[in-house]
Amino acid sequence: MPEILSAVSRGPLDQPSSVLASRRWWDSAADEYQAEHGEFLRDAGFVWCPEGLDEADARLLGDVRGSRVLEIGCGAGQCGRWLAGQGAEVAAFDVSRRQLQHSRRIDEEFGVRLPVVQADAGRIPFAGASFDLACSAYGALPFVADAGAVLAEVRRVLRPGGRLVFSVSHPIRWAFPDDPGPRGLTADRSYFDRAPYVERDAHGDASYVEHHRTLGDWVLAITGAGLVLTSLVEPEWPPGHDRTWGGWSPLRGRHLPGTAIFTCVRPGAG
Repeated sequence: MPEILSAVSRGPLDQPSSVLASRRWWDSAADEYQAEHGEFLRDAGFVWCPEGLDEADARLLGDVRGSRVLEIGCGAGQCGRWLAGQGAEVAAFDVSRRQLQHSRRIDEEFGVRLPVVQADAGRIPFAGASFDLACSAYGALPFVADAGAVLAEVRRVLRPGGRLVFSVSHPIRWAFPDDPGPRGLTADRSYFDRAPYVERDAHGDASYVEHHRTLGDWVLAITGAGLVLTSLVEPEWPPGHDRTWGGWSPLRGRHLPGTAIFTCVRPGAG
């Protein structure tokens, strides 16, 4: 279980501290996370967001058969395992050792072996221009202090013409309480307040962090990394989907976008 918190703050946190906090958090929370959300995510399923947008229907990555695909912040590898089942050659990484242990557990139960490595998204351990596609479903990017540096790393490992598709919490949600009920419908802070949300343990060390960026910030980070933004998807809450996940709920989903999915391309010949 995660450590008991002594404080929540909104203040600067650099990249190394953010990486350490995320590693500590996900190592401590992985068991609970997989127990709570594993059935929804499926052992070999590609769910982009709490709204339940499924890659099998959305096809944001297109036909992946024969493509080399990198999954960023893979957790227990559910998305990568689905991609491998579609004929892709997949490599995946996550900052959390415990999440990757869950990936190995599912591999043994599922009868496959997804290649995974423990790594920080700011230093991707693969050669340049080695992937046709990269993807991330809420992996790594919401938790890094320097999104531009991470996106530049992704550009480096993509081949010219290669694509990155990633999902994050919709920036507008930052202005509202993370509450699935009526309280979550009333803005109580500035959308333009970019101070990260930081939880600290009893020793004062950061144990969880999320970094806020406006839509404009994301566009600047993408283009500043040398990528071209080609699409932005804001999934609507689908009828009949009654699952609450943290601050995501049918009530809030009827009024506010919960997820933003960006598609970017590394310029050059395909």
